Amino acid sequence: MLRTHTCGELTTGNLGETVTLCGWVQKSRDLGGTTFIDVRDRYGLTQLVFNTDSDATLREQSRDLGREFVIKVTGKVVERTNKNAKMATGDIEIIVSAIEVLNSAKIPPFLIEDDTDGGEELRAKYRYLDLRRNPIRNNLVMRHKLAQEVRRYLDSLDFIEVETPVLIKSTPEGARDFVVPSRMNPGEFYALPQSPQTFKQLLMVSGFDRYFQIVKCFRDEDLRADRQPEFTQIDCEMSFITQEDILNTFEGMARHLFKNVKGIELGDFPRMQYADAMRLYGSDKPDIRFGMEFVELNDVVKGKDFSVFDNAELVVGINATGAAEYTRKQLDELTEWLKRPQIGATGLIYMRHNADGTLKSSVDKFYNEDELKKWSAAFNTQPGDLVLVLAGLTDKVRKQLNELRLEMGTRLGLRDKKAYAPLWVLDFPLLEWDEETERFHAMHHPFTSPKPEDIPLLETDPKNVRANAYDMVVNGIEVGGGSIRIHDRALQSLMFKHLGFSPEEAQKQFGFLMDAFEFGAPPHGGIALGFDRLCSIFAELDSIRDVIAFPKNNSGRDVMIDSPSTIADTQLNELKIKTTV
Repeated sequence: MLRTHTCGELTTGNLGETVTLCGWVQKSRDLGGTTFIDVRDRYGLTQLVFNTDSDATLREQSRDLGREFVIKVTGKVVERTNKNAKMATGDIEIIVSAIEVLNSAKIPPFLIEDDTDGGEELRAKYRYLDLRRNPIRNNLVMRHKLAQEVRRYLDSLDFIEVETPVLIKSTPEGARDFVVPSRMNPGEFYALPQSPQTFKQLLMVSGFDRYFQIVKCFRDEDLRADRQPEFTQIDCEMSFITQEDILNTFEGMARHLFKNVKGIELGDFPRMQYADAMRLYGSDKPDIRFGMEFVELNDVVKGKDFSVFDNAELVVGINATGAAEYTRKQLDELTEWLKRPQIGATGLIYMRHNADGTLKSSVDKFYNEDELKKWSAAFNTQPGDLVLVLAGLTDKVRKQLNELRLEMGTRLGLRDKKAYAPLWVLDFPLLEWDEETERFHAMHHPFTSPKPEDIPLLETDPKNVRANAYDMVVNGIEVGGGSIRIHDRALQSLMFKHLGFSPEEAQKQFGFLMDAFEFGAPPHGGIALGFDRLCSIFAELDSIRDVIAFPKNNSGRDVMIDSPSTIADTQLNELKIKTTV
């Protein structure tokens, strides 16, 4: 090794030792008689000293060192007179006796510091420099620890890690596939896996009753803060189990990870029906760090000649506790926020419960104080509370009120990133209707088992069939989801029928799986947890980009390596692909 120690490990226990360090120049301070240089590696910083007792040539060398030069230094560990409690090595410094420049460096395009001056696009272009900064590096160290603890926990329960193929078959369900042309089979294509779903089910048929994989998956879909075209998931499957076994196993894993990586003991892990989540929060992934549950007002407000309420399918609101001090200007701004195309509300109605106990609403023309008291009773308001109400079509208005609830939670400081509120959401609908294709699609995927008691409804009332499906949610983020799977051919064929597949289409796309079911498939189920999302929660970030070493931007591009890019005509010709402009 070129070095005897790292830049983050020396303490007063090393006083008097002669050591060799290697790293990057963080900053240099020339005070005339003395030059101080901070040298950095991924373990920390150490202060180097060149003073009047140093060799003159050595002192001149130190003055020529620029930011991000890679250096090797040898020197004696001494105690600092002005100690720095913010540094792990802040009690010592190195009196340098020899220095070697291993590589010089251009001036970096942004400061390699915790609070950098680099914008997002600039840092993405020079991601290898951004990775030198403590916040990004610490996120990746945490990601590594999280992966290690996942493996440790699952290994302790006899799960085995099995790699599944990356070049697979394209299927019509789910998001768009990334496809890969086959040179040896012109006109035919592989797909990159959106998940290893069918392979892990085949592993259950094979007798590998507890499987997991920390695996790359790919989806060609529009991007946002919590999505990337390639992402990592903790993929798991178990045989001879019930839904309860899976919930207990992976609740246990969540507790293990929070305890061993964050030092946090998770509290209760409540369970909520999908129907209740939509009714009370307007979301299948509710943030339960705070209250503001929905209150439906149809029975309270209709029939008072207020057409907005009378013509609405649903009138529903929330109680923003303690927000009655909101000014008219703030409420107008909130109304405009709701009217943005992303949310699409037509307006906002409010009622204040004033500090003196009086009630005042934006619709006093239609509702007197006695009627507003019914509103107050419905929301259980206290002096200082603000009621916010929306009206419209049920599904649409619930989504709008969910956005408003989250926004008010943020504005009122109720969404503390250091607080963790997990839950399970259970019993999702098996199918959802798609207006564009005019057919049902699987809400999760076509291998999800319906609740046994709901199977007869497939023929008569498919929209009300519940799935044996469950999602793990933390702080309003869907961390993972799974289901008990179909494990016999007859039920799987019935499912494909209700998804609009002909028997021939089902056999062509999934015949390999249905054939396997005829050779003794055990009851099985599983879950996939979004590893990037989990890492972002642990890092207390809104975006997953800074927990991924080399992420894509919102356009799906890697601006560092300029990808995707065109390829040579010779490659296209080999693949028998013709392009048009």
